[in-house]
Amino acid sequence: MRKESRQDATSGLRPAVWTGRATNRFQWIAAAAGAAFMALGITLAVESPWTSGIAALVMAVFGCVAAGLLVLFGTLAFVHVEVRVDDRAMEVRCGHIGLPRRTIPLTEVVDADYAPRVTPRHWGGWGYRWRPDRGTAVVVRRGEGLVVRLADGRSFTVTVDGAEGAVDSIRGHLRRPAPPQTPAGA
Repeated sequence: MRKESRQDATSGLRPAVWTGRATNRFQWIAAAAGAAFMALGITLAVESPWTSGIAALVMAVFGCVAAGLLVLFGTLAFVHVEVRVDDRAMEVRCGHIGLPRRTIPLTEVVDADYAPRVTPRHWGGWGYRWRPDRGTAVVVRRGEGLVVRLADGRSFTVTVDGAEGAVDSIRGHLRRPAPPQTPAGA
């Protein structure tokens, strides 16, 4: 878990930026399995005696490489998730290249809640999930999470360490009054 905050220690102000992270080390095992499938496909292509026919060999090689790529990249995208909350938005980035990514402007947020136990079983597995009765979620591991309720009635859940800090940060930004606007004609 990593938390970053810009705060004046003497003033006790709420952090301007909150960041948190959650990791699932099990996903590395699945990624290794995907790499093994790719290696099997390449081995079949290089070392096969081609006695069973070209069509069967092409299907086996293509199947192994395609399955390996899907598993490898599908799991690497959800090895970890990073959440960043500032005074404008909450940003959720997955995996090493930050995709998939979701940015939710705080103007669309009604409230945030702490969820002490979010499980992949309740969402149908790991990854980026959608359920009509529950909303959208990024689930990379079992444990605490953050539930953001949106103005359109939907919700967004993300598993992240230190989720209570994210809830406090979001609620603090929501209570802060909007900056004064200058009249357009002035």
